[in-house]
Amino acid sequence: MSSKAFDFEQRAQLTELMDEPCSYAELRDCLRDLISVNRTVFTYRPTLEWLEQFAGPDREPLHIVDVGSGAGDMLRRIEKWARDRRIAVRLTGIDRNPYAARAAREFGGNDCAIEWVTCDAYAYRPSAKIDIVISSLFTHHLADAEIVNFLQWMELVTTRGWFVNDLRRGRVPYYAFTLLANTMRWHKFVRHDGPVSVRRSFSTEDWRRYLSAAGLDAIGADVYTRRPGRLCVSRVKR
Repeated sequence: MSSKAFDFEQRAQLTELMDEPCSYAELRDCLRDLISVNRTVFTYRPTLEWLEQFAGPDREPLHIVDVGSGAGDMLRRIEKWARDRRIAVRLTGIDRNPYAARAAREFGGNDCAIEWVTCDAYAYRPSAKIDIVISSLFTHHLADAEIVNFLQWMELVTTRGWFVNDLRRGRVPYYAFTLLANTMRWHKFVRHDGPVSVRRSFSTEDWRRYLSAAGLDAIGADVYTRRPGRLCVSRVKR
């Protein structure tokens, strides 16, 4: 398909290969390359920068829940971040795909203290309060109405705030990632799904509309860009 056929003004209604049924080995290999992607394009940086404001000497562990946790690399980076700052944390990764938890445990090794849960996030019933919900490259997998529901759920269940780390829709991110993925010879799912993810992702106006539909446009949520190709939405509860 030629570039002229792509409409970056609206979210594309497309599917991704990693969301389709596949073997554990296939998904594990895809997730392993996604870890490489995340390191290469600085995926962790916006989330870690946002978390810095919570780096105080709280006595109780900060419970952080990652929805759509995949290979678990975001939480492993947060675990290191907290250890380096001597911050007590309780980390939980939630993903509906049971292969994700299996891969996260495999990649994390025996010393990893992160809890991996296989369920729908809305069905999660923790024994302790949820301080913070984060997600990374998750919301573009959702339909518009589901994003509104997700925003409302995060606002309802968190005591300290929430953070969405996702992609900014546009031609430059689309073609830059396509070139990078082919050059790096990443997994075929990554080469297909990465550009599709950009087309399914967001503009600032999209997020303003979702916040308004969720009844959260007056709560002080921030929508802002981060390079390369990132669009983030955050809410801190004072």
